Amino acid sequence: MLPFRIAWGRGRHPAAATLGDSLFQWLSSGVALALIGLLILIAIVLFVGAEESLRRFGVGFLSGAIWDPVPPEVFGAAPFVYGTLVTSALALLFGVPISLGIAIFLSELAPPWLRIPLTYLVELLAAVPSVVYGLWGIFVLAPAMRNVVEPWVQGSFGFLPIFGGTPIGTDKFTAGVILAVMIIPTISAVSREALLAVPQSQREAALSLGATRWETTRLAVLRYARAGIFGSIVLGLGRAVGETMAVTMTIGNRNAISVSLFDQGQTIASWIANNFTEAGPLELSALIELGLVLMLMSLLINIFARVMVRRVLRREELAA
Repeated sequence: MLPFRIAWGRGRHPAAATLGDSLFQWLSSGVALALIGLLILIAIVLFVGAEESLRRFGVGFLSGAIWDPVPPEVFGAAPFVYGTLVTSALALLFGVPISLGIAIFLSELAPPWLRIPLTYLVELLAAVPSVVYGLWGIFVLAPAMRNVVEPWVQGSFGFLPIFGGTPIGTDKFTAGVILAVMIIPTISAVSREALLAVPQSQREAALSLGATRWETTRLAVLRYARAGIFGSIVLGLGRAVGETMAVTMTIGNRNAISVSLFDQGQTIASWIANNFTEAGPLELSALIELGLVLMLMSLLINIFARVMVRRVLRREELAA
């Protein structure tokens, strides 16, 4: 079969090969430009829809803490931006260590008979709909947090302001935990692929120098794959920032800024979902501006990820 392919490739007319390469290049370029155009179109639509809110509130919209649809109608985004950042940070705090542990186990330690079923299970968790996680959060996670986890945390760390207040089970802490559960499959799956992409020679070199299995994983494998691992964390953060239904069902939906994680809160996505269908003209414009803010937050996250990955790769080149 291989000689036939070689002969067939050599027998093609050079003009046909050049035409095929040109068509592929133009098609790929067109798809890439179409994607960029789609993002620009979404941004323009959001900007036009939010024009009234932008003109009335200006930059103060980001720092405003009041959302009052009663005339004279005052709207501010600060509580929702704060809730989004807090719950996303909690999701990374809880989810990243567990995700990396799963990825390391599946790629480096798990026996073959267990590796494949667990991999399928992790990928299946990534496909579970958000509303299913939300239902699980309401009927299983929230009672457990209210009766067991949050009282224990408050009893152990109650001297810290972030663990003050009354544990109620539907709050920012619970929302952060359910977001962590939701991003674990994404981060662990991508991190596993990054670890599997590490050349076997890296492991063999470390073992030949007398490194233990954990030292080989930590020094040879994780360091080599850290750019891919960081990318997986950013993907998980992107999902946490934009998550809607599960957060809406577990965060308590209270429009306020508070230090305690046991207080109810709100995120940008959950607030838009709760109020979009009943909003008046100006409030609808403010909600669309919230969507624009969320899009800008995602853009900044991706820019930050690009900068950090480049720095990591540059350090690796200098170290080599």
